[in-house]
Amino acid sequence: MNPKKRTYELIVEQINVLSLEKNLQPGDRIPSERDLASLFGVSRNSVREALKGLESKGVIEIRQGGGSFLAPSKRDLLGNELGTHIDETKALLIDEMLELRRAFEVEAASLAAQRATPENLKAIKNVLIEMAKAASDPELGVQADLDFHLQVANATRNQLLIDLMGTLASRMEENIRETRRHRFTDASRHQGTLKEHEEIYLAIASQNSDLSKQLMDRHISRIRSELYKST
Repeated sequence: MNPKKRTYELIVEQINVLSLEKNLQPGDRIPSERDLASLFGVSRNSVREALKGLESKGVIEIRQGGGSFLAPSKRDLLGNELGTHIDETKALLIDEMLELRRAFEVEAASLAAQRATPENLKAIKNVLIEMAKAASDPELGVQADLDFHLQVANATRNQLLIDLMGTLASRMEENIRETRRHRFTDASRHQGTLKEHEEIYLAIASQNSDLSKQLMDRHISRIRSELYKST
């Protein structure tokens, strides 16, 4: 993450905490540049730049030689400012994780089509059954979705890939949870997503590695596309 952006976020968060917990009112003074620099372990120049950014948004007033003060009628902007940066950071992490998943899972689908055993195929099919039951249970849907992709990885019979996907499982789970939360504001997407996974399974079961690769790539690309539309 850009260091300047991170510094800015920390300062905004600190001002927000002070405003809410200490009940700072418009016109109250916020910590000095020196105090903020010491608190966050950054240079005063970085603090000064961040404060100027807040001033340009009308959140604070900087008085020459007098310090920085909460601007009149601007208190609520602090929480909005912090929320905006959190949302932007979360969106970036979601997209980066989808990029990573695409890099590994597209090839995993191809390998699974070449190497899946009957036991692997049964495991994937059982997950699809759970996914079909999950239309009214978001958390069950998340777990079934995650299990599907992990079972596809297992079917590659590449132990390094399996271990890697296992290591990423918790991050993948959160990624799937967030993408489903955004995508499934449209209830019809439940059935569409189930169909996408079923098609990937059928391609793997028919040992069609090219089609499996194409369908997995299309699946993850569609998630990214729908996320952009929902934000």
